Amino acid sequence: MRLTGLQRHALRWVHLVIGGAILVPYFLVASVVLSMVRGTGPYGDIATQFLAFGLALPPAWAAGLVFAPARSMATGAVRTFYGVPRELLADEPGYSWTARRRTALWYLAHNAAGGIVSGMSLAAPPAAVGLLALPFSTGLQRSFPGWQEAFPGVLGPLAGLALLALLAGTTWGAGQLMARLAPVLLGPTPADRLAAAERRAADLATRNRLARELHDSVGHALSAVTLQASAARRVLDTDPEFARQALAAIEDTTRDAVAELDTVLGLLREEDGGDPTAPAPTLDALEALLERTRAAGVRIETTVQGRCTGLPPVVSREAYRIVQEGLSNALRHAGPVPVELSVHRTERELTLRMENPVSGPVAGPSPGSSVPAPRTGGGRGLLGIAERARLLGGEAAAGAHDGVWRLTVRLPLAGRERGARGAVRP
Repeated sequence: MRLTGLQRHALRWVHLVIGGAILVPYFLVASVVLSMVRGTGPYGDIATQFLAFGLALPPAWAAGLVFAPARSMATGAVRTFYGVPRELLADEPGYSWTARRRTALWYLAHNAAGGIVSGMSLAAPPAAVGLLALPFSTGLQRSFPGWQEAFPGVLGPLAGLALLALLAGTTWGAGQLMARLAPVLLGPTPADRLAAAERRAADLATRNRLARELHDSVGHALSAVTLQASAARRVLDTDPEFARQALAAIEDTTRDAVAELDTVLGLLREEDGGDPTAPAPTLDALEALLERTRAAGVRIETTVQGRCTGLPPVVSREAYRIVQEGLSNALRHAGPVPVELSVHRTERELTLRMENPVSGPVAGPSPGSSVPAPRTGGGRGLLGIAERARLLGGEAAAGAHDGVWRLTVRLPLAGRERGARGAVRP
């Protein structure tokens, strides 16, 4: 519900009065102590009261300094009473000393302004009514002769109206001041903004990680199954044996895809504090991946230099996903074309190279059969490869040259290196 200006100022007055009420216990204690010291009676003279008001403010400041949840309490009240936008205020308790000091200053300002407005709200209206009625009441004139002398005739009502205007103006000014101070004193500190940015970055990294896993694992399986099912349908009457082999390959591929999906779901549970239910595939499972892809009609020639065992686990996992995505790209964009895969390991890095024809006629799974048309579009797979390489401190390059699509990825084995590039270069 949208509030009018008068309603908003009324709410601010209520909040200021609450601040004055919070200050009352401290004020009473200070008044009693000062009156005993100065011998001026239970509540002391006017000077004692002003001095007690000043001495009551430090405890309010200390409360905001030592009580960290005070910031959350204050921000909720500020949104309600002052209409300050939520994005300008901190949502969490302030545990850092910077946040505590700011919160303490807010409570100091709130109690000081609230004490002034509360005192005026108690004293000004009765005095204003008396001044307004002064010319018309002989009893008031006898009871307050000083008023009669200071405000003769119409000056009494005018003084009463001025007193009410002073109360309204003071309340308005205090409300405006507090509304301006709220984002400064109760807004997020630099540490809060840094923590929020780190949380957003972590959430984005998690989302990108899961997107890469789903894209590379499930996407590869679906691409292979599409080609296998298409080949089985086209040769069902002419080559039943090949069709049975294709259906068996589809069964194996979908079973592996379910296991891959369990792995991704395990990553989700890991992010929530649980344990993954299935291990992520590594280069140890490379041959099984190649066999499934060959079942879709893809001829793959593999060259391995060096040992693929004993790799750092994270490098082995990411390398498997990169090979999987490279094969998926060949299936999706070029069809079952011949693919050359080279895996080269040295002491410092692991290099993956894949080549396949970009376009042109390709052989079907059996004589006289045809293959589905290559799919166009996409592009997220290459971004995923780039991200995987960048996270390990490596680099990836991909592009078409002389009718051949080439993908080259280098992954360091010693961890992240300075100055590594992660973007896919044409």
